[in-house]
Amino acid sequence: MKEYKWATLGCGVIANELAQALAANGRKLYAVANRTHAKAVAFAERYGIEKVYAQIDDVFNDDEVDIIYISTPHNTHISYLRKALRAGKHVLCEKSITLNAEELTEAVQLAQQHHVILAEAMTIYHMPIYRQLRARMDAGDFGELRLLQMNFGSYKPYDMANRFFNRSLAGGALLDIGVYALSFVRWFMSSAPDQIVSQVKYAPTGVDEQASLLLKNKEEEMATVILSLHAKQPKRGTISFDKAYIELFDYPRGEEAVITYTEDGRKEVLHAGATAQALAYEVADMEAAVSGQENRMHLDYTVDVMRMMTEVRKDWGMTYPEEE
Repeated sequence: MKEYKWATLGCGVIANELAQALAANGRKLYAVANRTHAKAVAFAERYGIEKVYAQIDDVFNDDEVDIIYISTPHNTHISYLRKALRAGKHVLCEKSITLNAEELTEAVQLAQQHHVILAEAMTIYHMPIYRQLRARMDAGDFGELRLLQMNFGSYKPYDMANRFFNRSLAGGALLDIGVYALSFVRWFMSSAPDQIVSQVKYAPTGVDEQASLLLKNKEEEMATVILSLHAKQPKRGTISFDKAYIELFDYPRGEEAVITYTEDGRKEVLHAGATAQALAYEVADMEAAVSGQENRMHLDYTVDVMRMMTEVRKDWGMTYPEEE
């Protein structure tokens, strides 16, 4: 396979993880673009990156760039996606990939028109443990899927200027952490939920601080999702079948699952992959898709999840400035 040249748009936590994932495989990012040029220079020096752009838009016009990783705030994604996709660049974009389903539909159409790969950087779709569990589920090892229970709670200090609570930066629990829980649900459900009931508690800034969701699909598989930005919860997903239930811990980058069999209470502990390799798995799958091999980026699931989040926010009547 060709060694693709990656550029990062943004140089925060995830961009550092991307650079480290490539370095672990003896590779380097080719280029870095950032709104603050000095930060981009420092980032490039740290990782031995060849090119730093004076202006962000220069990354889209660089013929050497194959894949752009976008890790800027949610509300900036669509403007960068438009430019990157129109320039014929493959894009791996941080979650949430866009603010709403309408923006994502536009991005998907642009990717199709320009014959490039567009994907959301959702670790759940790339961790080996998920693929093993899904294969065993499809083989009938656990019986029929009945219920999923999802928890994701972070404790963020009540700083309303922080991006988590900042409406101007598309803050709120649903787009920041709910996207993980809903991606987990979509991975295991036979089809996307088509019935959703929800409740919300708002932060003083008007973004969703806490939320609960009830979901059901046409197969009558059901899920509950509980989210909070100001109450710590274990990152645990429980998947309940006729013959067993599965607990998956630290699920955004999970590597261990405990399977408890209904008939006799026997427990099986399954290990697969490594949490520390999460970005490496994403990079490998993205490059395989770009090269024309099997596409395991699951943009279809990303579309389903964004539709659900958009529907929920419409029910709440909660919008961001860009949507008004």
